[in-house]
Amino acid sequence: MTRYFAKDPQELRLSVSAVVWRDPKRRQLLLMRRSDNGQWGLPGGYVEPGESVVEAASREVYEETGVRIEVGRLIGVYSDPARQVIEYADGNRVQAVNLCFEATCVGTGTPTTPEETLETGYFEADGLPEPFVPIHGVRLSDAQARSGAVAVR
Repeated sequence: MTRYFAKDPQELRLSVSAVVWRDPKRRQLLLMRRSDNGQWGLPGGYVEPGESVVEAASREVYEETGVRIEVGRLIGVYSDPARQVIEYADGNRVQAVNLCFEATCVGTGTPTTPEETLETGYFEADGLPEPFVPIHGVRLSDAQARSGAVAVR
């Protein structure tokens, strides 16, 4: 089972995540329930070699949810090892440096990695399902603040 707030990372990896709004005016947020721990969170994952961070965000959201997105502003950069070390079921501990983007849904299809996702849904930002991935809460708060500044945490 994936565990958050682990210590002593063994590797450092670049990851992306997206705060995806179904309709920017209605502010319904796309979430996925992860198969590795049953928690709800933002879609995202690791950047692959030869890929831009925008391409990675689009790919990861589509793979996990079947939703096609238009990537917008950078919400924040998250690298604090006190929050960003993830221990996977195999015991590997990764410090994920995450770039979180705001995005809008522009179409739907079929997820290509259904084994990673138990279910998906759109939720009001003030009515998140539980349990919620703890390291995603700050990203969502930064997205909702809409300060215009990129958060660096």
